[in-house]
Amino acid sequence: MRVPEDAAAQIEQHVLVDARGGDAQTIPGLLAAAVAAHPGEPAVRDRHGRWTYAQLDARARAFAEWLGERGVRRGDRVLARVGNVREFTAVLFGTLLHGAVLVPVNPAMKRFHLASVATDCDPALAIGQGADADLLAELTGRPAYELGTLWRTVEERAERAERGEGPAYAYEAHAPAPDDLALLIYTSGSTSAPKAVVSPHAPAVFATRAIDARLGYRASDKVLVALPLSFDYGLYQILLSVLAGAEAVLTEADQHVWLYGALREYGVTVVPLVPSLAEMLLRLAGRDDGEAPPVRLFTNTGAALTGPLIAGLRAAFPGAAVAPMYGTTECKRITVLEPDGDLERPGSVGRALPGTEVLILADDGTALPPGRTGQIAVRGPHVMSGYWRAPEQTAQRFRTDPATGEVTLHTGDYGHLDDDGHLYFEGRRDDLFKRRGVRMSAVEIEAAALDVPGVAAAAVLAPDDGIDLTLFAVTRLAPDGVLRQLGERLESAKVPAVCRVVDALPLTPNGKTDRRHLRRLVEAT
Repeated sequence: MRVPEDAAAQIEQHVLVDARGGDAQTIPGLLAAAVAAHPGEPAVRDRHGRWTYAQLDARARAFAEWLGERGVRRGDRVLARVGNVREFTAVLFGTLLHGAVLVPVNPAMKRFHLASVATDCDPALAIGQGADADLLAELTGRPAYELGTLWRTVEERAERAERGEGPAYAYEAHAPAPDDLALLIYTSGSTSAPKAVVSPHAPAVFATRAIDARLGYRASDKVLVALPLSFDYGLYQILLSVLAGAEAVLTEADQHVWLYGALREYGVTVVPLVPSLAEMLLRLAGRDDGEAPPVRLFTNTGAALTGPLIAGLRAAFPGAAVAPMYGTTECKRITVLEPDGDLERPGSVGRALPGTEVLILADDGTALPPGRTGQIAVRGPHVMSGYWRAPEQTAQRFRTDPATGEVTLHTGDYGHLDDDGHLYFEGRRDDLFKRRGVRMSAVEIEAAALDVPGVAAAAVLAPDDGIDLTLFAVTRLAPDGVLRQLGERLESAKVPAVCRVVDALPLTPNGKTDRRHLRRLVEAT
């Protein structure tokens, strides 16, 4: 369903407004506008300190100059295996100011996958922290620099420019065009190796503005970024914060036990969550007798928050609203539900972004009416440009209409729309299956398991290769007790053959349930 044309036109007009110091259709244009409007306001902080927007801009320009001196050219890739630290934000904007392409990589990525990423993106140079620099040099065969060492040079240049002792790096000679490639974001999928989504400037900026139109970040906000900056959900918090003139508060994985304290100490107001972070926050909140931190908004995508988690967040943070969302890296975000919209429409992940369209398609590609389940497909200016050096995979997912030239992204996910255009996500292709002749989804079985009192988390593995339907549950209940109560909630074909009680569900580095690890556990026994 397409968003009304007046809303679409409003977003389009907003996107096309020029920002002083840069084109508003590019990511550097977002920073230029923020620097012009809020030069002395805080832009980003980590545990070591914070920068204002003017300071961030000075360091981004100094880093861009550093890249130029090392022979990095327009369109070259810069691989950055860097955690959630302030320097990452300057690397991000500095790389793009220079007209180059940033490839953010999670420090938690193992050597096996890192080797394929390093070969695939073919970087001009790489940046790592500590011993990672040597590893990147080995895997890429290109110059690799240690972040702390190179940053002394960047910091000195930025400080000289701030004192007026040297000209600031003039990026206009290298400034990217809206259609230029900005980011390669590697994501896992059905293939054995990660694949990179090609993200040009214009779609990334459009997505940022459209998300903000629904969520309404404020200049006074302090936005927690505990998710990896290599994960698009974490990375776009930087863009959303810059668009609003807000402050991004960066925390790293080893700081999560201090997460609740960070909310209070820094006055965090916006918290993007995946279930694992929500569970940790609620555990930490339960140990605190003081006044709740001033969180006004929780957002969620990547993996859905369960009903009990949402209820727990509302109880622990009485001033906060919850905004469920649904998206995929291939277009960043697909739908956003208005804050607390789930109270009226439980289970919905929202409406299409302004200026975009969500379709539900049958197997033959025809559009299905409201209420019918089919594949979720998306059209709009936020659809990215395919997969890096993977034309066959691109053709499968990014399908061009031969008559109109319009690209439709086929997500591989399934769901349905209601009469008002609200989307209800029902599962990924691998989550939908038949058992005993009955069509079902892992999502509905997991939801029923979470309805069992005492079940804190649940994950389902579909039948495959001799393995029957299996439930993993985090609970103190006995496995047969969980299955018995599931039988009271589901028809018999949907009750798993096996329930395995575990202390915690294994997670990917991005905080999603690691189903491949669960399947290996089943296969091993």
